[in-house]
Amino acid sequence: MKNIIETKDVNVFYDTNHVLKDITMDIKEHSVTAFIGPSGCGKSTFIRCLNRMNDYIESFSMKGQVLIDGKDIYKKKVRVEELRQKVGMVFQKPNPFPKSIFENVAYGLHIQGETDKQLIAERVEKSLHRSALWKEVKDILHKSALSLSGGQQQRLCIARTLAVKPSVILMDEPASALDPISTAKIEELILELKQHYTIVIVTHNMQQASRISDRTAFFYMGDLIEYDKTKDIFTNPKKKETENYISGRFG
Repeated sequence: MKNIIETKDVNVFYDTNHVLKDITMDIKEHSVTAFIGPSGCGKSTFIRCLNRMNDYIESFSMKGQVLIDGKDIYKKKVRVEELRQKVGMVFQKPNPFPKSIFENVAYGLHIQGETDKQLIAERVEKSLHRSALWKEVKDILHKSALSLSGGQQQRLCIARTLAVKPSVILMDEPASALDPISTAKIEELILELKQHYTIVIVTHNMQQASRISDRTAFFYMGDLIEYDKTKDIFTNPKKKETENYISGRFG
């Protein structure tokens, strides 16, 4: 499998606060990569570097390179809207729009200027199938997305991301606001989606990381302490800090 994401010596600052230090990492396509570590260690900041979500923070500055398909996404000529179409994001709390279920999924297509109603309908249906939601909503597509349960709303947000055909999906704590049954559905969905997409997930839940990811990165105090196959991280970590964290000695 080829590398779809490569970061080289990424350093991130909020004003003078040095929050990420020399992060170098490769992420392979059609894989699930989990970022773990205690709160404030830099993992959410780092995942947001991968689609330039940190650009909205005034005090943010970055040194280093983030390459997606070999192209540096921080070059001035990069169109951020096109980048975020290719690198979609699902947030911690479901954030459906106050529109119908159908219009939520079709939203990105409308923004892109798509007017072919048949194409939009087909893309909406396919995205809802892929997000394991179609059977539950196929007869109520006209209803408000806000009428869905929390777990359904999160799968709807995943469908909305899929509709614009990304190659990478970033997920920042996508199940932390959900009950155990909804969390299990999201995890099953992630395992299915990696056949078609590259997935990067931030999670505080180490059991979740061990269940669904191929590789795991452990962050601590802005440093990437260890990055390896998930099985090795959890059964045979090379660094003492990693062992202490996964065994519950700190964090």
